[in-house]
Amino acid sequence: MRYVSPNLRLLFSPPLRPTLSVPLFISKPNPKPFSFSTILASSSSKRPRSFSNLSRRSNSTFKDRKGGGRDMTMEETTGQSKDSSSSFGFNKRRAEGRDKSDRPKKNPQLKERKLNPTNTIAYVQILGTGMDTQDTSPSVLLFFDKQRFIFNAGEGLQRFCTEHKVKLSKIDHIFLSRVCSETAGGLSGLLLTLAGMGEEGYSVKIWGPSDLNFLVGAMKSFIPHATMVHTQSFGQSPISDAAENVTAPIKASDPIVLVKDEVVKISAILLQPHCLEQSQIKPGEMSVLYICELPELMGKFDPKRAAALGLKAGPKYSELQHGKSVKSDRLDIMVHPADVMDPPVPGPIVILVDCPTESHLQELLSIECLNGYYTDVSSHLTESTKMVNCVIHLSPASVVSSPNYQKWMKKFGSAQHIMAGHGKKTLEVPILKSSARVTSRLNYLWPQFFPAPGFLSLQHLSSSEGPILKICESIPAENLLKFTLRPYAQLGLDRSHIPTPMGQSQVIDELHLEIPEIADAAQHVREFWQELKESREVLPTSNDNGVMIEEPWLTEDTLPGCLENIRRDDLEIVLLGTGSSQPSKYRNVSSVYINLFSKGSLLLDCGEGTLGQLKRRYGVDGADKAIRNLKCVWISHIHADHHTGLARVLALRRDLLKGVPHEPLLVIGPRQLKRYLDAYQRLEDLDMQFLDCRSTTKASWDTFVRDGASNNDGSSPQSPRHSNAKNESMQEVNQTLFAKGSRMQSYLRQPGSPVDHSAAYPFLKSLKKMLGEAGLEALISFPVVHCPQAFGIVLEAAERVSSVGKVIPGWKIVYSGDTRPCPELVDACRGATVLIHEATFEDGLVDEAIARNHSTTKEAIEVGNSAGAYRIVLTHFSQRYPKIPVFDETHMHKTCIAFDMMSINIADLPVLPKVLPYLKLLFRNEVAVDESDDILDALV
Repeated sequence: MRYVSPNLRLLFSPPLRPTLSVPLFISKPNPKPFSFSTILASSSSKRPRSFSNLSRRSNSTFKDRKGGGRDMTMEETTGQSKDSSSSFGFNKRRAEGRDKSDRPKKNPQLKERKLNPTNTIAYVQILGTGMDTQDTSPSVLLFFDKQRFIFNAGEGLQRFCTEHKVKLSKIDHIFLSRVCSETAGGLSGLLLTLAGMGEEGYSVKIWGPSDLNFLVGAMKSFIPHATMVHTQSFGQSPISDAAENVTAPIKASDPIVLVKDEVVKISAILLQPHCLEQSQIKPGEMSVLYICELPELMGKFDPKRAAALGLKAGPKYSELQHGKSVKSDRLDIMVHPADVMDPPVPGPIVILVDCPTESHLQELLSIECLNGYYTDVSSHLTESTKMVNCVIHLSPASVVSSPNYQKWMKKFGSAQHIMAGHGKKTLEVPILKSSARVTSRLNYLWPQFFPAPGFLSLQHLSSSEGPILKICESIPAENLLKFTLRPYAQLGLDRSHIPTPMGQSQVIDELHLEIPEIADAAQHVREFWQELKESREVLPTSNDNGVMIEEPWLTEDTLPGCLENIRRDDLEIVLLGTGSSQPSKYRNVSSVYINLFSKGSLLLDCGEGTLGQLKRRYGVDGADKAIRNLKCVWISHIHADHHTGLARVLALRRDLLKGVPHEPLLVIGPRQLKRYLDAYQRLEDLDMQFLDCRSTTKASWDTFVRDGASNNDGSSPQSPRHSNAKNESMQEVNQTLFAKGSRMQSYLRQPGSPVDHSAAYPFLKSLKKMLGEAGLEALISFPVVHCPQAFGIVLEAAERVSSVGKVIPGWKIVYSGDTRPCPELVDACRGATVLIHEATFEDGLVDEAIARNHSTTKEAIEVGNSAGAYRIVLTHFSQRYPKIPVFDETHMHKTCIAFDMMSINIADLPVLPKVLPYLKLLFRNEVAVDESDDILDALV
């Protein structure tokens, strides 16, 4: 046998053998937390910090954490797995969707603020969402002492505000320059977060062109109506059943006053494609130009001039300052305010313009009501001409660079132009610095599982930009760039809040100072991989005798048969989002990218910001390629943190494949998702087909195969779908749903709701064809216990034939979605190569896990162990674990903790559990803080 170095032997050192002495699914209430007393790297004089303080948090209750809510009803049931008996708890009412009455009644209201007309501070600020990824429109903050306004709410806005401590609860109004996924992708998540804060919840008023009605109608399929009552659309609606609150001007290009108080006046001017009649305008084509005008400030009172005109100090001074004329005390004259006051200071004016196409530009050039704001030499200046101080351009570079647009910009004279459309300059400047810092540290320590971000070099980017005609001066927008409006003495640009760029070398230098042993650990990892690469020794596989077997426990020197002669371009699993509930500083919400390389790719769940995460992982061009090659998107359930990034992904794919022959993308999800997508497609075409998860269960696939064998398309009376036996069986399932002693069924909750196989058959045929092209044998959805219509998924690869004719079984991936441990999940996981399982809570919070129908870390691991899964990847962590969750080290022999951007190549699975000690070293000095506190800070 060939020599194996100590380093390589350590990689494949025996894991701790699992034990079956503890009943499956029963967690210890207060497990002993791991410590850092054993680290692979060299020891340090500094004593490692224990995570014992985290385990003490387990004493808190669900009611204590959420505040004011009633304790949720928890009911016990028993499920039988094939090889063992196990008991587990779950929240029956939540699983059946009957828990709404258990939650506190909330009626989010608009905030009433006491305005400050003198506003000592006022500014506009660029919120750089999407500036580093070009996946969404940047937002703009208009700030006053007592009021806040935000323009556009693309994906990532909530996460951005948490990172940069922009208090969302202070926002009174959100204005959309267009209604589409690029400008409004973060709106639904933001509304849900605000509505859940405090006793009554917070609300904002949302403004947009008449297309806003389509977006609101779509979001109502998964957002409580009370959360969205404060919406106001304006302009003529392209449909006849427009909402009653639509405000339309006499002429399409006339300004519409939206907000007017003693602090600011905000008007909107509609931009539509040139030469189109109102009836020809499609939803989503309307754009808006916003004008923000601050009132003028009264000039300074001059007491010396007043005295010279015979006035005595007293009440008459006040009357003059309030605009009233008075009679002189010593002279026979009337004294007017202009005699003793300095000239008034004109109120600053800011214009935000979003001109998406050349056709909109032609309309923009013809708008007459803007003439009063033009101050260049060629314009006809009058006393009523208003001077614009700042113009923020959200228009794309292709429009901004045109000569006509540049000439239009020049009409504003000396106004400061800020170009906030997507520019190449900002691509390598991370907007989410906290997340980027953690990613850089992980990449330094273990680059094989944590690749460097995929952004292109600046040299390449600069060479790709064509020449841009610049007639007037302008500057590119930068993250947190301000333009001060008041105090007047500071009017102009303020760069003091722009984050300082931090390079990779600086991050690593700080890491070396913080954890000196990390350099040795990184060198250790490099030696591991170098020796692994050089070694030609092949570990024995589990089926060298050619017999396909499923082993419940795979030993340290045994690989599953599917990994024999595996290629690195067979499969890569990329964890794009590993947090739960809402985007946070270090973790985005759920999404798993299944990269099949030349055979395409799939997305499992698609939470808000998924597209941005893809671009951070693969770069702008690489992500575009990934979107083009998507074969399917699968959504586990209707909760917002699992699907609100879908519209943005579909819209980009539509644009990328425009003019190229292609098939609509297949989206598989719960039936509630179809209602949302159907409503949203009234706003913009998503170029997709929908298939209910229930049509991809094993039973549905079996029916499809039987009907195919009998040349039956499922629509005839002879089809099993129409048989009385089938309907009776379905009714029986409904009547025994969650009955004591039955298997948990989280679907078919409503009697008489069978799957329409006849409608699904064409999509199943397309799916079957797609699976074959992707080298997959099966895609099977199975019900789990979380909420109505919640599912997990099994992906199985097709068999391979080696060069010597040996049949090699295909790999198997199981993704749990959100769930409690349940027999359906255990059955689906049997023999899995990789189980990706949610682990929302630590072991000591099992009561909260039951109340929310989530899993603890130990429960997730026990599911994988009981089913003989080769590797377990834990994800979907609560925000109370900002970086690394709490876990019991003794259960982690085949398990790894997921991080955003973690990329697991199937060829590296044998090494995967060895990452854990290095993660413990990397995060040993981190203070364990509930990250929901950061989110709360950003909100209130």
